[in-house]
Amino acid sequence: MIMKKNRPKGNGFISALLINLVFDLEWTIPAWILLAAHFIFKISIWWFVGALAVWVIGVAIKTAVFSWLVHVGNIPDPPKENKNPYSSKGYKPNK
Repeated sequence: MIMKKNRPKGNGFISALLINLVFDLEWTIPAWILLAAHFIFKISIWWFVGALAVWVIGVAIKTAVFSWLVHVGNIPDPPKENKNPYSSKGYKPNK
């Protein structure tokens, strides 16, 4: 008997992305340096926005790859022929 797994529908990728964004906050340090440079050296704010966008896109790609790997890893194997003579049907031990 195969039991059906109850899986929550939807928002799996979004919640995983948000969790990964929190775990990868240290990769935003260049963006914060660029924000400080915006206020100190008057460089464009778009450098800060671009650095944050690169960070979010990178984490989203990583999350998508890991989600795909989990999906591919959960595909069940097709049934295989039992080649073990001791556990196949009709086995009668010699006495």
